[in-house]
Amino acid sequence: MIKVAIIGAENVGKSTLMNALLGKRVSETAEIPGTTKSIIRKTFGKIKIPKTMKNPFGGADEFVLIDTAGLFDPKYEFRGKVLSEEKFKEILDEITSADIIIHMIDAQYGLHRGMEKLHHILKFRYEKPIIVVINKIDLVPRERVEELRQIVKKRLEQEPILLSLVTYEGFNDLLKALVYYAQYAKKS
Repeated sequence: MIKVAIIGAENVGKSTLMNALLGKRVSETAEIPGTTKSIIRKTFGKIKIPKTMKNPFGGADEFVLIDTAGLFDPKYEFRGKVLSEEKFKEILDEITSADIIIHMIDAQYGLHRGMEKLHHILKFRYEKPIIVVINKIDLVPRERVEELRQIVKKRLEQEPILLSLVTYEGFNDLLKALVYYAQYAKKS
């Protein structure tokens, strides 16, 4: 089983992404930040790893998606409004136990400092493979998306996937990245 945690600031589109990946409504979505208040786990199903990819664990494995509450307010450097200290720690424990992380960034607000710090801790201390996604690219001008892509690439030291969950631009790139990182996931 490969656990994939979807993380980000409030209202970045984590639940919408989970619903899109599953092809059905599992997580509640709303315009109001803080709709998801805890952790939602759902089995994605088996994904076949192509023979062209190095996969020491066999040809298929089951993915479990983990939708988390927004850890930070998207506009300010504060922890999410709905999270108690206990709930915040519970979500961090869930994230650190995941095999792959999808770090979502809202194109309207950019890279949040708190999420940037968490990204580096997960990447370097916990050695987690992280897929960086800039979501909601359909809501901002292309120049702003490109500017944000350069900022994210520089500060997080990796190329982000540009995504719109309205037009599904970049969705196939995200699926390919998930399959790619699955081959390196540590088996539990």
